[in-house]
Amino acid sequence: MIQTSRLFNARLHELLRAIYPREDSRALADAIITAFWPEGTQRRRRARAPSNGLWSERDAVLITYGDTIRDGQHKPLDLLQDFLVNHLDGVVNCVHILPFFPFSSDDGFAVTDYRAVNSQLGDWADIERIAARFHLMSDLVLNHVSSQGAWFNAYRQGQAPYDRFFFEGDPADDLSMVVRPRTTPLLQKIETRTGDRHVWCTFSHDQVDLNFANPEVLVEMLRIIRLHIDKGVRILRLDAVAFLWKEPGTPCIHLPQTHAIVQLLRLLCDHAVETVVLLTETNVPRTENLSYFGNRNEAHAVYNFPLPPLILHALQSGSARYLHRWQSAMPPAQLGCAYLNFTASHDGVGMRPAEGVLPAEEKDRMIQTVQAAGGRVSMRALPDGHEEPYELNCALFDALRRTFEGEDGHHIDRFLCSQTIVMSLEGIPAFYIHSLLATRNDHEAVERRGMNRAINRHRWHYPELLELLRDPASDQSKVMRGMSERLRLRSRQPAFHPNATQFTLTLDERLFGVWRQSLDRNQSIFAIHNVSNQPVAVSPSTINLIEDDTWTDILSGDRIALAGPEIVFAPYQCRWITNRA
Repeated sequence: MIQTSRLFNARLHELLRAIYPREDSRALADAIITAFWPEGTQRRRRARAPSNGLWSERDAVLITYGDTIRDGQHKPLDLLQDFLVNHLDGVVNCVHILPFFPFSSDDGFAVTDYRAVNSQLGDWADIERIAARFHLMSDLVLNHVSSQGAWFNAYRQGQAPYDRFFFEGDPADDLSMVVRPRTTPLLQKIETRTGDRHVWCTFSHDQVDLNFANPEVLVEMLRIIRLHIDKGVRILRLDAVAFLWKEPGTPCIHLPQTHAIVQLLRLLCDHAVETVVLLTETNVPRTENLSYFGNRNEAHAVYNFPLPPLILHALQSGSARYLHRWQSAMPPAQLGCAYLNFTASHDGVGMRPAEGVLPAEEKDRMIQTVQAAGGRVSMRALPDGHEEPYELNCALFDALRRTFEGEDGHHIDRFLCSQTIVMSLEGIPAFYIHSLLATRNDHEAVERRGMNRAINRHRWHYPELLELLRDPASDQSKVMRGMSERLRLRSRQPAFHPNATQFTLTLDERLFGVWRQSLDRNQSIFAIHNVSNQPVAVSPSTINLIEDDTWTDILSGDRIALAGPEIVFAPYQCRWITNRA
């Protein structure tokens, strides 16, 4: 057995007593250590200390499905590898491959086998090949598994240990407070060998919730995590983690045991020889989301969920008022923690994070504008039986085709502005592949598959995509080229380190700006973005440029003189004004 330090043991036992007070913490600790560090693996004697060294300004993430690019001949993971190496080398250095396991529904999030790669994508060798060139992020779908997988079939047959793997509810329980992102019934009645049971389904009836009150479920998940680490995964995305622990009569979200389980995972990862980063996926309002940093003892990184609706609103309305107000109140990430910034993902633009930030009338105008652009709206059920918008389903490229005033000739510039804001902010920037490729709404997929989210999950035919990328006049070429140039430039700026100092600038509300300063204080960047379709002029003196430095906008090459003329921003123009060009 691996020798463990006194501090590690004490903390592990403390967490286990909090999560499983009725279990033998010593026996459970041994099972956890053996699961995470099986024979032949090594453990750090001391925990990896919190620091700013887990990431740098060179980090940028691509989010993609394993089969977003297909040609009907080659394995999709081989095509993804080709696209990454030949088109994104030096642009991104991390790739998040959305669930690449066998599944039954929800495009991979109803997993049937955590230990296998979906044969329609490739195999573990293909995953390891990508992990050898790029930091690899994978989904740890903790909350639920497929109703068609081996675990649930064994549960229905009453086979140990799976007969205790799933959370059972009682229709007589008070479930009125349960927070859910869906409108389908929470409990599903199913037949088992021992009689009828009602299983808990937070998301869909094909996604049955696991019972983490049974410690064997946690131990089994740790074995799976170890396998993924051994295959090259270095960032674990904890999918839907907020719903992990259930107690009828409560909201069943963000419960103390859920946070304690995340802390336990962090403890194990901080003692792993491999550098493993935990990222929590919690599409909830700001305070709830930030709680997953804990006291530097939970997630290393959290999704910055308010950004997508706020950036979309700013560019549709032509005003950064609400984006500025929100960003001004955002705390810097703690030491050893970082935000993951994004504008689009495989899901829609979540509206819950905009609660308390955007007024109802502004959200209504966003919804109307997205619908006018061909988008859809998905709803969630409220405890009182009513429904409200949960997310906007639309390809971001199409969502930004229009403003509140309608379509205009600034579409490409407006879209690039949205992506440049993400590049400029404190945190690690992440880009959905369909944003990089200027993908349009896929209405045919929505009709064929009967789900709103399919609108933003287009599958590209690789030869067609390559032809478009070679055509300098295509939207795909313009967006890919513009984003790639800015990301390569960004990677050379120390002031864009994910933890570099940030201050939100007070400017004309048509401008959104932040001041970034490198950790060594040698470089400053004033990143300013015109979110409107109007020219805006700014006096150099209003942004506090230091007189003795030479200032250059590294996006345009313009020299900025403190005593010079006003700095003019064309519609949707972005400037990175720095003293270290």
